[in-house]
Parts: sequence; C-alpha cells; structure tokens
Amino acid sequence: MKRIAILTSGGDSPGMNAAIRSVVRYGVSKGMEMYGIMRGYTGLLEDDMMQLNFSDVGGIMEKGGTILKTARCEEFKVDRGRIEAYEILKNRKIDGLVVIGGDGSLNGATLVANESNVKVVGIPASIDNDIYGTDMCIGVDTCLNTVVENIQKLKDTASSHERAFIVETMGRNCGYIALVAGLTTGSEAIVIPEVKVDYQALSDKLLSGKKRGKVNSIVVVAEGAASAYTVARHLENRTGYETRVTILGHVQRGGSPSVFDRLLASRLGANAVQSLIDGKSNIMVDLKGSKLSSLGLDEVLQTKKELDIGLYDLANTLS
Repeated sequence: MKRIAILTSGGDSPGMNAAIRSVVRYGVSKGMEMYGIMRGYTGLLEDDMMQLNFSDVGGIMEKGGTILKTARCEEFKVDRGRIEAYEILKNRKIDGLVVIGGDGSLNGATLVANESNVKVVGIPASIDNDIYGTDMCIGVDTCLNTVVENIQKLKDTASSHERAFIVETMGRNCGYIALVAGLTTGSEAIVIPEVKVDYQALSDKLLSGKKRGKVNSIVVVAEGAASAYTVARHLENRTGYETRVTILGHVQRGGSPSVFDRLLASRLGANAVQSLIDGKSNIMVDLKGSKLSSLGLDEVLQTKKELDIGLYDLANTLS
C-alpha cells in the first residue's frame, strides 16, 4: 500500500473535513502518498485529484462542509463509467480508496472494491444517522445541536404569541433528527416516517397541553413523514390553533462541527487508513458504544437501520 485516495460524496455533513484531515495526516505519518479527489465520483471520472500533505489539511477541522467538494454522479452508476474510473485509479497507481459519505456513497465504494483491484474502506457521514452498523455517523451531533438551538429560539416566540409552531427537519426515510430533537427540546409532538401520524390524537395532545396551562406548542416533523404545512392545516382545523411553519432546510448541514463530531471523524479517519494498511477492503469503519469496529459493506448496505421506537414512546410520555 503506497498511494491512498480520498473522496467525499453525496450530501455534506459537518465533520467531513476533520475526517479528511485525519485520513491525510495519518496516511502521511505511515509513509503513504495521499491524494484528494474533487467532487466525489464525478471528480474521479474527470481525473480531478491532487496530492495532499500535512500542511494542505491544516486549519480545516473546524470548518463545515468539505474542502474536497461533493457531487452526485449518475455516470458512475453505469458499467462504462466505472470502467473509466478504474482505469484512472490504475494509471494513478492508487492502491487504496477512502470514501466518506452516506448510503449512496458507500454503494459506490463497494462497487469499486468488488470490480477493481483497489482496496476500499468507507466512513459513515450522514446527518440522518440512517446507516446500519454504526451508532453514530459523522455530522449527526452537530446537526442535532443546530436543530435544538433553533427550536429553543422558536419556543420563545411561540410563548410570546401563544401559538403552535410546526418545525420541519430533514430526514427522508429516517426520523432520527426529528425524534431526538423533539425529545430533547420537550416538544409536544413528533411526526416521523416510522410511525403513522394520527392527526386526531395529535390534536387532542395539543389541546390537553393547553388545558394544563402550556403557552406554547412545538411539533417537530421529519420531512419524510409529512409536509409541515399539511400538519399545520390539520391542527388548525381540529384545534383552532393559529400555527406557524418553520422549515429548517439546509442550515442543518452547515456549521462548525461539534467536539463529538471532530473526535469521531478523527478516530474513524485514522482507523480507515490503518485498515487499508492492514490489507482490509470492502468494509466500513464504525462506532459501537465508545469503541471503533468495522463491518462488511455488503451487510451495511443490505440491512436497514431500525429507529429506536423506545425513544419515541419516551418522548410521548415526557411531553
């Protein structure tokens, strides 16, 4: 193992830069030549990469986003595109590849591992925390802190005007962001894809809170479960509440990564490079409890990560 390349792909998440820094510096410390590929698999197909040294990744750990940029690449999904990519990696004499991203990025990683001679290790980075095999993905903690901070600010306004605020978070098929943010801000209700929404029960809960003297109501909605505007319309019709909708959108992806995300990214980055040096391939490095481990990418991609519904029940009990 002499040359290792790194790319970031798919949706960005806070902490990707910390992972890049760790991969590069750990690799250099082990005598490897390290290369950064720009704009994910798109940049790979365009042979857009450059060698990275210690100083090239200085001062990036505290930055959000990714210095390597990211893009989605339809061309890589077809055989011809991947053959071109493998030829580029061969010509560049790349022995190992580190892929940082979510399930789409890891799908690409396992194709490289299975179809070429390049060894590949994936690092889970997704604010949705929907990747099987790891307790936490890079970016989740920072995203949650952003969401919680914004909900707390909205609660001030909701109390002043005695209104119900419907807050929409990201989460296409996974309600983790909405669930944890709703639980930790004491929101009245949480709407997630994993639990079918009962608008009557939701309305009754808000009315019950009002009878207890609550002067604000916050409902957190995962975008994959329902539109925040649909939820607001149902609640207004059933309760007579005046509602306001806030869609947090892409602000959830940005910002300086938290201490947790910087630490997690640094640990996973170094572990990914060491795994390549040890001859491992087609795996994802992950976090279980407080310890690092790894899992085959095939198992990661074929298994759905289940949401802890116990947290949903707890949120309902405490609200």
